[in-house]
Amino acid sequence: MTSSATSYSGLELLATAIVIVDRGLRVLYINPAAENLLAVSDRAVRGQRFGELFSDAAPFEQKLRQALTEERGFWDQSLSLKRLAHEVLDLTCIVTPVDPGGDRLLIELRQIEQRLRVEREEHLMTQHLANRELIRNLAHEIKNPLGGLRGSAQLLERELDRPDLREYTQVIIKEADRLQALMDRLLTPHRLPQTTTVNIHEVCERVRSLILAEFPSGLKVRRDYDTSIPEFQGDREQLIQTVLNIVRNAAQALLASGGSPVAGAEIHLCTRVVRQVTLAKRRYRLALELQVIDNGPGIPAAIRDTIFFPLVSGRAGGSGLGLTLAQTFVQHHHGVVECESQAGRTVFRITLPLQAVNESI
Repeated sequence: MTSSATSYSGLELLATAIVIVDRGLRVLYINPAAENLLAVSDRAVRGQRFGELFSDAAPFEQKLRQALTEERGFWDQSLSLKRLAHEVLDLTCIVTPVDPGGDRLLIELRQIEQRLRVEREEHLMTQHLANRELIRNLAHEIKNPLGGLRGSAQLLERELDRPDLREYTQVIIKEADRLQALMDRLLTPHRLPQTTTVNIHEVCERVRSLILAEFPSGLKVRRDYDTSIPEFQGDREQLIQTVLNIVRNAAQALLASGGSPVAGAEIHLCTRVVRQVTLAKRRYRLALELQVIDNGPGIPAAIRDTIFFPLVSGRAGGSGLGLTLAQTFVQHHHGVVECESQAGRTVFRITLPLQAVNESI
């Protein structure tokens, strides 16, 4: 193929991501917009098979081969591709044959993240409101009889002459106290934030010191901070509790049967500035993104879609409240917390607004 045939300079300035592949689905060219979208460089991926850029592209590659065979294009309005070691990209895709003989395909990719994110956040908000109402009703229904149960056990204990029988009343009293503490925790999220100036890295460092004190050996907590993130207004204690709940869950997922972290156990705290994001139907010019990444076994598939529900836990003995509280506190700050999990890599992503745009979506 001549150099003139392989010149795609006219595509350099397009805002749309463009990838051109040959009959073997090897990359001939990607424009700068595609480099940004796929987090790769044209030079690095040229000659590489397109599907090798992703971990789950086999079905899409099959459609590309069919397009080459039939010498026709197609349009996919809901394409999901997972970049290697990165998040899933939700895209619309237009594929067009470049040559009359069907030797090359032009793949045009556009993110539909904003629309999907709004829909996802609406679902999360509906879920959160339902969770909060369930929690309030559950807590009040349980707290009312607990006082009577505990008081009756105390009265009964005074009437007992045999000390060995008092052990049983003590069990009732202690369990009632435990349930009372649990109900108090269920009602805690309804306190409104006490705002002050917050530095997200001070929050992360506080959580890191607490976790390393709780797990003093065998656990590594790495930091990758973007120091350009400005301070913002928030409830420092709520944010510390939010991050602590998520990081502690990650640490507990990395424990071996003996109670010590498994070999190579690692948690990664990563902060970044993100721009032009939409949260709860409102656009923000600037936001911060905090990722808590662990290399544990992953969240069980059976509870992966319900981990933010109250009383759902993947750990024996877990209360199932940590992530519910985290979600509530993040939403108090007009943010969102999301999770992606597979064996060897679980990512909790907290996004909090920093600078708003005066418009709603």
